[in-house]
Formats: sequence, C-alpha cells, structure tokens
Amino acid sequence: MAELSRVTGVSVPMIKYYLREGLLPAGERTGPNQARYGPEHVRRLKLVRAMAEYGGLSLASIATLLEQLERPELSLHDRLGVAQRTVTPRHEPGEGERWDLAARQARELIARHGWHHHSDSEAMRAVAGVLFTLGALGYDGVLTRLDEYAEAAARTARADVAALMDEPDLERMVELVVVGTLLGDTLIAALRRIAQGNISAGALGQKLQECRAEPGGERPGGAGGRPLTDTGGEGPER
Repeated sequence: MAELSRVTGVSVPMIKYYLREGLLPAGERTGPNQARYGPEHVRRLKLVRAMAEYGGLSLASIATLLEQLERPELSLHDRLGVAQRTVTPRHEPGEGERWDLAARQARELIARHGWHHHSDSEAMRAVAGVLFTLGALGYDGVLTRLDEYAEAAARTARADVAALMDEPDLERMVELVVVGTLLGDTLIAALRRIAQGNISAGALGQKLQECRAEPGGERPGGAGGRPLTDTGGEGPER
C-alpha cells in the first residue's frame, strides 16, 4: 500500500478509507497484512482523486457514480449519460411568466440546432436559468447571440466526442467523460477569459473612440467614471 500511495500521491489513510467505502477494489492478498495492487488500482485512485479534488464531487456522489458505471446491463451510451448527469450541477426550476418565457427560449434554441434533450434535465434548467437572469437584468443583446454560443458549444462537443473515440476501451471512455467534463469546463472557461482579454483590447479601444466622437457622448465607465484607457488601471489579464 505504501508503494500505491507513492505512485498516486494519495495518503495511506485515505487509501484505506477508499477501500472501506468501496471506492477502490481490494488488492490481491499476498499475506496476513499485505496485498498487491496493480495498474487498475492506480488508475481508479487517480480517477477518484480527480473527481474529488478537481471536480468537487462528494465521495458519496463518486461512490454512486462508480456503482452505476459497473452495471453490466447499461449500454455504452447509457453509461456515458450516467457519468455526465453526475457531474452536472443541480438547478431548481423557477416559477412565473418570466421563467416560462426563459424555458421556452431554451427549448427553441435547442430545437433550432436540431438537438434532442429532455426539457426537464439539469442542463436545460441551467440554460433556462441563465436566460431568465439575463432577461431580468435587461441584457437583450446577449440573448440575440444565443445561436453563436450554441455553435461554439457544438464545436466543443464535437472535439469531446472525437477524443472519446480515440480511447481504447469502455473504462477509459467513461473516465474521460467524467474527468473531461469536469476539467474541460475549467479549460474552456480559462481559454475564454484569455481570448476575451485579447479580443477586447482592440474592440474596446475602437468603441471608446466612437463614444468620444459623438457630441456629448458619455465616456465608457459612466459619467465621471475612469476611462477604459486609463493607464493606471488594468484590463483583463493577458
């Protein structure tokens, strides 16, 4: 067990805990207090650690996920669905006319792109929740660009599926759905911020010039506010 701890970076007490909770299968007994652990144990430990530390999943959620993934009657598609649903945050549905409008906008967006998804899924509620909030804040301009966001999501999804098809076996594919979704969301968010910083540098400069050219135009940042070109300030991290 000490060697397993050294290879994976997981402490011996935590390995024992994972064994007790069924998150890690028992090793091959070689003596009264000794067991042999193979590559499958190393991979399982790394997966559990990634889900817990990087994905923020509770050990109870991880245990449930692993139990579901080991059900032999589930097809590959169903197992991948179980993994994806487990790593998707929970969202409570809203109420009222404004929520109904947001939910309808979400369904129409999905339909326009020819996608099929249960209208009461966590992902659909998340989309509706974002649209609900944007509408309440008056950001109608963002709502007019929903198809651009959907197209970007489709390109990302195609890359995800292509990466899945490169994996040699079912276990690796399921692992990639879990880890790839958790870490992929973080990766996309980080790359988006880097891209925003670079693209906005030119776009906001042009917008500032247009505002200054307008008679009585208000400076970006509000009346009396600090202009965006203030050299004492900092733009997005680049």
